[in-house]
Amino acid sequence: MNCRVARFRSPRDGVAITMNFQLFDLAGFIGVVLIVAAYLLLQLEKLPSTSPRYSLLNAAGALLIMVSLIFAFNLSAFIVEAFWFLISLLGLWRSLSARKDSKAG
Repeated sequence: MNCRVARFRSPRDGVAITMNFQLFDLAGFIGVVLIVAAYLLLQLEKLPSTSPRYSLLNAAGALLIMVSLIFAFNLSAFIVEAFWFLISLLGLWRSLSARKDSKAG
C-alpha cells in the first residue's frame, strides 16, 4: 500500500530520485521514534531505565522496526532489532518482577 510518493532532485546533476513511502515504512518510522524517545527520556532523567515503560518503549520500537524489515529485509539490521527486542523483554520482566517483590515484601 502506497502512502505517499516523494521526489527529490539532486542540486548538482538534476537527477530526480523517487521514494515510495509504504505502510511498513511508517511502522519502522514509528519504531525509530519510540526508541529515540525512550533514550531521550532516559538521558533527560525523566524515565529511569528500571521503569517498565522504558522497556516497553524499546520493545515496541524494535518490534515495529522488525515488521518494516520483513518487507525490506536487511539481515544485519534485523539481528540487531531482534536482540534489542529480546533484551527489552528481559528488562521488562526484571522490572515487573522487582515491583511484585517490593509489593510482597
